[in-house]
Amino acid sequence: MLSIRDMKDSDCQPLAEWMVTVPLWQRYGLTVGGAAGQFRAALVREDVLITAEDEEGLPAGFAWMMPKGVFGRSPYLRLIGVRPDRAAQGGGALLLEAIEARAWAVSDVFFLLVSDFNMRAQRFYERHGYTRVGALPDYVVPGVAELIFWKHRAG
Repeated sequence: MLSIRDMKDSDCQPLAEWMVTVPLWQRYGLTVGGAAGQFRAALVREDVLITAEDEEGLPAGFAWMMPKGVFGRSPYLRLIGVRPDRAAQGGGALLLEAIEARAWAVSDVFFLLVSDFNMRAQRFYERHGYTRVGALPDYVVPGVAELIFWKHRAG
């Protein structure tokens, strides 16, 4: 069973170590040092970072939200991920629900980007009420469009 807590500096390295084994992030050229450094910088900036902790207290997933990451106004889900050995066990939904709760504390909308080739993630977000509203061709990696998804909190 996973539990959600705020990310700590000591989570950055172990999270980065498994992230680089994931083909999605390999395609973006992610390195252990780069990922750990980005997490640490985000913690200093006071972005919202949460961790899904496994039964042994090890980080098994994370979500990273920038509270005003879209147009300097709206929350943006920068990254979310679940350790491969814990995939398909509900951790992604648990993390998304927890980070959305933080987003709803500051706004009625929440944005994220999904790679055009990541059909599984697109379906995941659509199941959770997100709508595709646009695309940014070649935004991060040449030849890959980043699809813009958003969700408006109901009532």
